[in-house]
Amino acid sequence: TVDLKYDDVSYATVHQSAFLRCGMMPVQPIKELWWFKIGASEERVYYYDPTSVDAALMKRAKRSSRDNTSLEIHPTHLSDEGEYKCRIVVWDNTGNSTEPSVPISKEARMMLKVNVPPEKVEITHLTSGRNLSLRCKSEGAKPPADILWTKTSPDGVETEIPDLSKTGEIEPAGELYDTAEQIFYQLEENEMIAKISCVVRHHNTNTTIYKNITFVSPAIQNALKVTIQRFAEPVLYSSIENQGGQDSKAGLVKISADPGFKVPYNTSVTLKASAPGVFPEPRYLWWVGDQTGIAGRELRIDNLEEDRSYYVLAENPLGRVVLEVPVHITISDYSQWNDSSRDGDVNVSDTTEGLDTGAIIGIVIGALIAVFFIGFAVWYWTIRDGTQVFSPKKEKPHTIDEETIPFRSTDKPLLRTISTQTLEGRRSRREPSI
Repeated sequence: TVDLKYDDVSYATVHQSAFLRCGMMPVQPIKELWWFKIGASEERVYYYDPTSVDAALMKRAKRSSRDNTSLEIHPTHLSDEGEYKCRIVVWDNTGNSTEPSVPISKEARMMLKVNVPPEKVEITHLTSGRNLSLRCKSEGAKPPADILWTKTSPDGVETEIPDLSKTGEIEPAGELYDTAEQIFYQLEENEMIAKISCVVRHHNTNTTIYKNITFVSPAIQNALKVTIQRFAEPVLYSSIENQGGQDSKAGLVKISADPGFKVPYNTSVTLKASAPGVFPEPRYLWWVGDQTGIAGRELRIDNLEEDRSYYVLAENPLGRVVLEVPVHITISDYSQWNDSSRDGDVNVSDTTEGLDTGAIIGIVIGALIAVFFIGFAVWYWTIRDGTQVFSPKKEKPHTIDEETIPFRSTDKPLLRTISTQTLEGRRSRREPSI
């Protein structure tokens, strides 16, 4: 009598080796060995004839070295799952060597279950102040994976988050399964957490996957702790002009400007703040001077007419920082008359082609200045010498009050001893003798 030893159900992990046991007790000489996969029909997987043939009809299948009758499949595919049949034909002469041997056939059926570990784990989150909504999804597992949540303190102590705030679901994805679980968590006042972890466990494949969300506060370079009137407590402060260079520190606040931080007069500018790696997501508050703050990631500045410094607060439950964002005017409105004033380059133009607007304006201004100085000189010498340039005929002598005569440091004191005098008298005394 020959008995077969086999397992009703065998388990394998995809991409690893599968072992289907089918051994004899006691061991007898083998005449034939067949392996079939049972489906709509019997598909031959392996055949062995000790006299001539050792044929693997499935290229990934072979006889096991453990007992020469069991089957190994490597690597295992998900499609290998199903029912298999082992058929062994042995010679048996019932212990009488004088009698002809009789072939005896034995069969056994068994199931192969193929397990698949999670292929992908993702965490998505929404935050609002201290309120966290976290969703973890495990994709492509068979059977479905289990999910639990833990939190780790800054000193490395890990504790499981209770199930009271969780909701879970399992979704079929073909022959595999997706598992999702959502957690709602509220950070307590002054609670310090280094990270929250989604722990995906797949017991059938002995697989554990951690997906972490690390808590990071907003940060800036070259920060000073200062007191700002808007806030009750001191905050870390710096300027974007001190944020240059490479820095590996997580959570640095970044500011971008469109079209730039230096713009022409009357240009509109959009400032945008970001903080890659910061969690929970920070809130932003913009202001300038004593104006009311504007919440949001972006600030729109319309028609900038002068250099201004804007300020942005980036804050989450772990910390807050303030950045000064200067925006400069590079070209004033009047300097646009001549493009050469923008960069200091000298532009040489061909005068035969005519004068440009800047040259014409320069000539007009120069002419006006010349006329002004000529007129001033005529007026000055007229008052100084007392002559009538535009009236050649002599008028009746008139009296000039001493108080109306301009005083000059070169005047002799003698000339100011007379309280009143005629223009004719003064001229006669000043004329030099030849």
